[in-house]
Amino acid sequence: MLRFEVSVEDLLHSRFALSPAMDLCFLLRSLADQDRPLPRAWATRLMPAFERLRRETELNAALALHTPQSGPNFVAPPPRGLNQTWADDLAMIRATPLKAARHEIATNATGPSARDPRVRAVLDSTDAVSRIAEAMDQAWHELLATDWPQLRAICERDVVHRVGVIGEHGWVTTIESLHPSIAWQAGGIEIGHFPRVGTVRLVGDGLLLIPSVFVANIAAHLEDPWPRTLIYRARGTAALWGEQESVPRPDALTALVGRSRARLLLALDAPASTSHLARSLAMAPGAVGDHLAILRGAGLLVRARSGRSVLYRRTPLGEALVAGSG
Repeated sequence: MLRFEVSVEDLLHSRFALSPAMDLCFLLRSLADQDRPLPRAWATRLMPAFERLRRETELNAALALHTPQSGPNFVAPPPRGLNQTWADDLAMIRATPLKAARHEIATNATGPSARDPRVRAVLDSTDAVSRIAEAMDQAWHELLATDWPQLRAICERDVVHRVGVIGEHGWVTTIESLHPSIAWQAGGIEIGHFPRVGTVRLVGDGLLLIPSVFVANIAAHLEDPWPRTLIYRARGTAALWGEQESVPRPDALTALVGRSRARLLLALDAPASTSHLARSLAMAPGAVGDHLAILRGAGLLVRARSGRSVLYRRTPLGEALVAGSG
């Protein structure tokens, strides 16, 4: 079990961030059978490009750095906040000093794949960092860039939801909702999912919380240069993967309001903006706006400004319709 000793000051400094590089690493691990398998439709669509990249680029060198339990920090640097982009991550990867990269390569590249002559030549080269960065950049653009706006929107909506839970119920409820194995016990966060790790004391800098659509379960970063971090599965991932046992069936609701409006009502289990809904549901923003206006006119939604965004949420009537749809 892993336990974080947490003070009030730690909670005040805890924050959310997004990590495109982290999700790329999780995706690559899944495609390489090192992590939770991808849904069949995604694997079928991405696997041909993934296998071609392994043949034509230095991607196997990047994959050789990952073990079932861990991976190197320099290929997934700590994100700075919610506006993190792949360009930000790539710049930090490329800026990794060779000495630091060699230390992580020696620590992590110990499996059979690291002994492949072609892989070993990359890992031992003086330009290993730039060659690995280039392979990851190609993987990003061919495997993830097209889907990232939708995936990012899911993660952003998750953060909006968690911040709302903090305001309404506090940090304890929010932290415990991240994963079934998490419990708040005697002033600390205990995570039963991990093997016996022990106690990690936070020192006033809080926790970094990162939603992900590709993380297999829950993951943690406990060592520098990362802040103490929890990576958890974002809300909405089940619907993205088509895990029907976790997704409400909108048949009756669809018959009443139509498929697109039913999807929007179901998606609004947490407040969201027009742009977030459009990206996460892969719908045109104009169409989303039209449907939201109709649902709002029917008394099923209300809207309120939050900073620069206008967020929509279900009214009690909208909640009743969703609950009654089965």
